[in-house]
Amino acid sequence: MSKQTISTITDKVIDGMAEWQNRPLDPVYPVIFIDAVHVKLRDGQVANRPIYLAMAVTVDGERDILGLWAGDGSEGAKFWLHVLTEIKNRGTGDALTVVCDGLKGLPQAIQTVWPRAVVQTCVVHLLRASFRYAARQHWDAIAKALRPVYTAPTESAALERFMDFAETWGGKYPAIVKLWEDAWGEFVPFNGATMTTPRRSPDSRPGTKSLRQQALNSERWARRAAASAAGGRVRAGTPDSG
Repeated sequence: MSKQTISTITDKVIDGMAEWQNRPLDPVYPVIFIDAVHVKLRDGQVANRPIYLAMAVTVDGERDILGLWAGDGSEGAKFWLHVLTEIKNRGTGDALTVVCDGLKGLPQAIQTVWPRAVVQTCVVHLLRASFRYAARQHWDAIAKALRPVYTAPTESAALERFMDFAETWGGKYPAIVKLWEDAWGEFVPFNGATMTTPRRSPDSRPGTKSLRQQALNSERWARRAAASAAGGRVRAGTPDSG
């Protein structure tokens, strides 16, 4: 295959990608997941770069990747503000729930763009952060002990189960207990997903799958999609649990 043929194909692909990246979006999404995946990209030399990904669940319960943005350096809330503003400018005037990690300043960036959105800390990120404070041989036991917390049907049930966890593991790993206590305000909307309040009940929309099930399953799928689209490799981390 000649260099000219490769260049022609590349130009057509880039044009298609630009059209996809700028397409109009739905006016509202029940859930939007946002995350940055670090991949190895070659631009003169190989380097780790963050790929910012926004993926939504539509009112029909379908997954939709809203866009991919390549950043420089480490993940930052300022760049996320730019990404979310672009999504809003493409037609998304509101989001009921935005699921994200614990990046400093990110909840404020989300609520700058969508003031009424519920900010939900991603459970997978909380689990991974918990493992950083624990010995490897205890990861499975800690994941098993935390599962009743994030699968609890209500906030009060989650709190009761978290107290059981703290009693069992707090003496050995107080940092994990503090991590969950500090994140509790952004964690509990997850347990309120079955409430009747309209802004905390995307499940009430006909055809929309369970918020809890989407939150547990979609983050891994989104990271794989971002790595595949970027042509890179996801940075190794702790294994998923739950």
